[in-house]
Amino acid sequence: IKLLKPGANSEKAIERFAREVRLTAQLTHPNTVTIYDYGRTPDDVFYYAMELLDGAHLGEVVAVSGPQPARRVVKVLREVASALTEAHGVGLIHRDIKPANIILSFQGGVPDVAKVVDFGLVKELDQEGDVGLTNGNAVTGTPQYMSPEAITAPDEVNARSDIYALGAVGYFLLTGTHVFRAATIVGVCADHLHTEPESPSARLGASVPADLEALILECLRKDPGDRPQSAAALELRLEGLGCAGTWSHAEAAAWWDEFRGALDERRGAPEALGSEGSVEIGRGVPSTPFAAK
Repeated sequence: IKLLKPGANSEKAIERFAREVRLTAQLTHPNTVTIYDYGRTPDDVFYYAMELLDGAHLGEVVAVSGPQPARRVVKVLREVASALTEAHGVGLIHRDIKPANIILSFQGGVPDVAKVVDFGLVKELDQEGDVGLTNGNAVTGTPQYMSPEAITAPDEVNARSDIYALGAVGYFLLTGTHVFRAATIVGVCADHLHTEPESPSARLGASVPADLEALILECLRKDPGDRPQSAAALELRLEGLGCAGTWSHAEAAAWWDEFRGALDERRGAPEALGSEGSVEIGRGVPSTPFAAK
């Protein structure tokens, strides 16, 4: 349960936060983190209650075990694309898809279920009823995962911007590095605008399935019109890859058996994780979860 006290935040911030929870709570996809309830208490404290996830975000996964097998990468990307298909279908774009906002979790004993979180930068495609709350023309996002249009024309960000970011996530999973590695934010943004990415196989110094590599690079094209045109289209393309569906339950379980200890140590367990090794997602403004009620 998270509380947002009026005295600690401006009313506008609370209103925006409440709006984001309300918008994302309409989603019901199994690859989104669930909000169980939200509202205001009698003394005007905004709250929301959400699920507690047992798992790790993709940044942590790569930190403890390095570049990921292509089979696992395809599974993760398919599940995230499926979650985005629902969100885009109701007019919501995420605007901050990145490794830290994708959790690999255990669901009903099943390992490696991707959960998309943090819709704190959500943009509703029809914003007429909430003018002044979304600040849609502001540059928002994480530089390493921002599309060119998010940098130059943030009011034109759309579903294909999320696809660019998801391509950058796939690149990170395959190589263990960001697409562009300039030392400054300005440099990273300039690269997104003007520099063609090195292929994942060249960056990794090892072979990557050619069809997966080509699709990742297609997602990273500068012109939104040259990318897959929807999350649904991307999901279908991922399903057709040669290694799709080959990351097994047994492999996922073995990975968690091997690396759970390293994840716990990285977070300073038991204090950071709690006795069950669970990760609490959504730590106040602006970390509003991408969620379903």
